[in-house]
Order: sequence, then C-alpha cells, then structure tokens
Amino acid sequence: MSRVIVSKVIGAEERQEALGIVEQVFLREKQWIGAVQEQIPDDLADNRRCSWFMARVNGEPAGLLRLYYDPPLELPEEYDVTFMPGIDPEQMKTEGRYVEIGRFMIRKEFRSSPRVALRLMRSAVHEVLERDYTHFITDVFEGEVNSPLKFHTRVLGFRVVGSHLFGELQCSSTRIILTLDILDLYRRVRHSRSRIYRELTDGMGAILERKLSVPTS
Repeated sequence: MSRVIVSKVIGAEERQEALGIVEQVFLREKQWIGAVQEQIPDDLADNRRCSWFMARVNGEPAGLLRLYYDPPLELPEEYDVTFMPGIDPEQMKTEGRYVEIGRFMIRKEFRSSPRVALRLMRSAVHEVLERDYTHFITDVFEGEVNSPLKFHTRVLGFRVVGSHLFGELQCSSTRIILTLDILDLYRRVRHSRSRIYRELTDGMGAILERKLSVPTS
C-alpha cells in the first residue's frame, strides 16, 4: 500500500518541491497562473499568517494545501461578489474565527485515491484547532474538471455563502464561496463509521470533544 505522509513546508528544499507541484498543476495543467516562484513566500518558517502543507506518496511530492489565517471576509469590489440571501459578512465575523483553504492541488497521477486530499485536510484541521480557529472558508470553481464542490457540500457539509466572478487565479469560471463550521461537522459525524470521517479526524477526538464541551455564550 502506498504510504502518504504530510508535513509543513518550511525549509528552502521543501519549498522548491512544493513549487514543483504548483508548476505542474496550476501553471502547466490548469494555466491559472503566469509565474510560479511568487506563489509561495520564502519566509515560511516565521510566517504566522499562512501555513503550507505538502503530501508525499512513497516519498514523492504529490499534493499541496495552503492555510491563510484571518482572511478579509469583504472581498475587493472588482471581484464582483454576490452573497446568498441572508448572508452578511459582518455577521459571519461574529460566528467564529476563519481560515482560508487555498492553493489546494493534487498532481494528476495521484488523484485516483482520496487519501492524499484527506491527509492534507486532516493536517489542516489539526493545526486550525490547535490555533483556536473555528471555521474554514474557501473558493471552488463552478463546473471545473475535478471540482471538489459536490464533495465539499454533500460529504463534508460546507455551506455555499456566495460567489464571485474574478479573483487571483486566471480562470473564467465562477468562484463558489464555501464555509464550514468545524465543530458542527464533528458533532454531526462523531459517531459515523465512514472511512472518510475517520481519516479526516484521526487523532483529534480528544481536542474536538474538549472544544465541544466548552459552553457557547
């Protein structure tokens, strides 16, 4: 069985391996960016605003994920954002502490199994919980090949809160804005026997149960 290991991207050598994934997926395959080096900063060890995680399959770089802490919930006007009825960014700010999931990519040859994506998500959830954040927010492209939209909404329980037409990446597809309350997800699936949920929360039962036991104001 293939061995999937996830680690944080910190050093220069890891950064170059991560950039290799960016080049293969976002530059050559998707053509969503025009340059590679600027995608990952070189001060990762001291950067508290973002974290990068890289998955390796049998030692070979296979996937990448970025966490961006405290992202602005009001996107620039030029992004042409539309929120769903009843969704107010100001209200969202009072509901929890948000972390943006971005630059989530898996090399084509490793997409046949969900383990790479699940291991990356598990590492992301663990760090987010340790830093006392509560919600994920992310964009997915509508209608894009290999789009995770249905998986996010039907399996993980992400909620569609809006959309926008423009963004950082060079893609003409509409961006669907999704959010996820991490504890709400765990509350719903804590007794599930699903392999997906067990994989996603493995080793985090104690911290999740402890957070669930804290009274909400």
